[in-house]
Amino acid sequence: MSSPAPFLVIAHRGASGYLPEHTLEAKTLAYGMGAGAIEQDVVMTRDDHLIVLHDIHLDTVTDVGGRYPDRARDDGRFYAIDFDLEEIQTLRATERFSRDTGTAVYGTRFPVGKGHFRIPTLGEEIEMIQGLNRSSNREVLIYVEFKAPAWHMEEGKDLGKALLVELGHYGYTTRADACYVQCFDPDALVRLRNDLKTDLKLVQLIGFNEWNESTADYEAMLTPVGMRVVGRYADGVGPHYSQLVLKDSDGGYQLKAAEWVRGARDTGLLLHPYTFRADDYPHQYFESFAEMIRFYASDLQVDGVFADHPDLVLKALQITP
Repeated sequence: MSSPAPFLVIAHRGASGYLPEHTLEAKTLAYGMGAGAIEQDVVMTRDDHLIVLHDIHLDTVTDVGGRYPDRARDDGRFYAIDFDLEEIQTLRATERFSRDTGTAVYGTRFPVGKGHFRIPTLGEEIEMIQGLNRSSNREVLIYVEFKAPAWHMEEGKDLGKALLVELGHYGYTTRADACYVQCFDPDALVRLRNDLKTDLKLVQLIGFNEWNESTADYEAMLTPVGMRVVGRYADGVGPHYSQLVLKDSDGGYQLKAAEWVRGARDTGLLLHPYTFRADDYPHQYFESFAEMIRFYASDLQVDGVFADHPDLVLKALQITP
């Protein structure tokens, strides 16, 4: 019998609790902390480059408004797809801030507007991680989310296909490779598996219907039947951590596994919930961040977690990198 896979600590946008998200500096820090996987959110530029950016917009993590004030669309947002890579590389990346107030979303993190960070390409980040894997004799995984594929298609960009080409260029083509690909859009994942014939490990992200991440009905997905459907094309699911537990009639948590979790297990799906933050967790249910991590790892037996503070997850579970 093969031994179970080790618990996977996934650095959410890098060590984003310490340095601005998705910068190479945040990814390097996460690697040094001992994360087992590092996440890349991917969108496309006007000239068809893949960049690592959480949103299709640039205006809450860069100084784009000051550098290119006339490039906003009618909704007032600045879209990455409206810029060439050369232009995006002139931008200064920063800690995430509110468009309304200009203040940091997480006030105790890296100061907004400080430092000299930029938006990397997916290729640059992969080369860095692969280089560190070689020099450190480790195998840290990449964990790629392609963002808003249906919207990209409406804009004339086949993000899913371009992603598979880029991953293939760097040697990621099969389930045996150190790579996961995730998306909120089930149609996009089914297309990757069935039409584009990828053998990579795929993960179905699960949101809340009101987020409008896709046309999917996530409430229907979070059932035993829904898990069987997901199991036809995916290797795992990525729910919000609150979706893994039962809810009271008033919306409060019961610290017991939700009914759909057994369906995921019966189908053989991995569980990689998001997002665990030491500076933003439900204090009414857990006395500490470490207690929360141990509950999900030991009591619910998830297979890994997305965390802004990967070092604190490793510490809570007494995992030596």
